[in-house]
Amino acid sequence: MTSSSSAQGQAVAGASPQLLQWIDEQRRIGVLDATMLTAMTAAGWNEAVAREALQGPAQRAAPTSGLPEPDLAGEPGMIDVGDRQVRVLMSMKAPRVVLFGQILSDAECAALIDAAKPRLSRSLTVETTSGGEEINADRTSDGMFFQRGELPLVQQLEERIARLLNWPIENGEGLQVLRYGPGAEYKPHHDYFAPDEPGTATILRRGGQRVGTLIIYLNEPEQGGATIFPESALQVVPQRGHAVFFSYDQPDPGTRTLHGGAPVIKGEKWIATKWLREGRFD
Repeated sequence: MTSSSSAQGQAVAGASPQLLQWIDEQRRIGVLDATMLTAMTAAGWNEAVAREALQGPAQRAAPTSGLPEPDLAGEPGMIDVGDRQVRVLMSMKAPRVVLFGQILSDAECAALIDAAKPRLSRSLTVETTSGGEEINADRTSDGMFFQRGELPLVQQLEERIARLLNWPIENGEGLQVLRYGPGAEYKPHHDYFAPDEPGTATILRRGGQRVGTLIIYLNEPEQGGATIFPESALQVVPQRGHAVFFSYDQPDPGTRTLHGGAPVIKGEKWIATKWLREGRFD
């Protein structure tokens, strides 16, 4: 943005192209207009000019880079991801949910679990006021993160996911492996970062907003543990090697991607989660 002294000079002439571009960029990563207005006036922009600038770009479609999306043209039953064929079991458009089969073999699922076990600790959630992490009573699993490409199997899976969802490897967060014991759950939530939370701006500096989620089931609990989408009355029962994918084109409840992990009733549930960002995540 323009400095305070030069911003005052712009107030007479109106909004600059640079300001309009900045507004578009902020909208693309989910920053609310009210937050931008506060920042603009604090930087020295005349409030009337700032409001006019916010009103103008709102009439234009915000620039987008698309969303992660499997190639389902022709309604294929299988998608070739290079090293295996992944089955397409179910597809919904609103919300955008796709259920895949055999994204991992039984042996690969077991290997991921074995690699993750020694590093498990109580799962954390994003602390939205600061952008850090915290223990949340709504999430009662144990988990860990692999760095991208940390192990050959992790690298192979990341390449498989990139081909399956047509999304760059570098736009993905590290793979998270989670274990849910009896009674453990993750109450319904959204995976995107809420634009009106004070810590979101800090989070978005690394790759922008989340735009998609892939949950891979590494085992089958004896009872319970389904992934639920309450707004769609959809329940995905864990099956080893299967995965559920959903995307969200904006950080808004209107995407109908509220979801949760139902309590495990008997046995334990292991999953691997891959979150996809707008841009490169470093």
